[in-house]
Amino acid sequence: MSASVMSPVSDKKSKAARQIPPKKKITWNRVWAQRALIAMSVPLLLYQILFKYVPVYGWAIAFQDYKPGRGSIWNQEWVGFDNFAQLFTGVNGERFTRVIINTLGQSSLSLITGTLGAIILALLINEVKNVPFKRIIQNITYMPHFLSWVIVAGLVSVALSLPSSGGFINQALMNLHIIDEPILFLTQPNYFWGVVAGSNLWKELGWNTILYLAAITSISPALYEAAEIDGAGRYRKMLHITLPGIRPTIVILLIINTGWILSTNFEIPYFLGNGLVSQTAETIDVFVLRYGYQLGNYSLAVVAGIFKTIVAIILVGTANYISKRLGQETLV
Repeated sequence: MSASVMSPVSDKKSKAARQIPPKKKITWNRVWAQRALIAMSVPLLLYQILFKYVPVYGWAIAFQDYKPGRGSIWNQEWVGFDNFAQLFTGVNGERFTRVIINTLGQSSLSLITGTLGAIILALLINEVKNVPFKRIIQNITYMPHFLSWVIVAGLVSVALSLPSSGGFINQALMNLHIIDEPILFLTQPNYFWGVVAGSNLWKELGWNTILYLAAITSISPALYEAAEIDGAGRYRKMLHITLPGIRPTIVILLIINTGWILSTNFEIPYFLGNGLVSQTAETIDVFVLRYGYQLGNYSLAVVAGIFKTIVAIILVGTANYISKRLGQETLV
């Protein structure tokens, strides 16, 4: 026979190629058809350009011995990479390395506990069938999000204090016979990362469940009905239907949050940190405030900011690449 026989592999590839829809070209007709959406996006685009991209010219301060009294940013003394060497070497280098470790530790712990807590709470709220009770739970868990971090820091400080000062956590642990005497949590360096993660979890837990609950509503009810007919219980439906259904949302949020891993919450380490826990409390933002702006070392503060930005880009790109290699959802 003169006709060649296609292999199963090549046949599958040709079918897959036929199933991929061609990319639509961007034409003026399509742009005009979407003119309302484009007009709505213009203010946001201008906001991003004005407040996110225009200030980037200030990165020039990182390469200068910047002194405000000398005039504009272009009238300063240029020192090349001396500020970078100053930040990453010597005494400053040792301190900044410790600061990076603290920031990564606090952010990673907060991200893990926050993500797991939000997913579990969303799954549990979704299983509540009593609508009024469900709304009450949502409102109670959402309310801490609207509190100022200053108020939260004050509440955390009181909660972790001695029982005689209103420290109900110490009192509860003693009543449960977990500890024999009160612990001064805010004076113990080993507990500070947990204090930061617990504070973030309490404040943002309910708010972080919103996206997961929205993703759950997009799951087809037919899947639950079919699983129930097959004899699946509540926990099996959560494990085999709900969790796979919100997996794309989980992956996308993890990729986005990875970029903020060096931008841990500033207020809690700043307000609750003290000399006794400074070894584990000081983060990059606190370091920039105390050692950069308060001492007038603006160039060093900008170098730290550039470092955060570059690391954030690398982390997001790496997380996106890993997700793509694993066949999961990606940002681009």
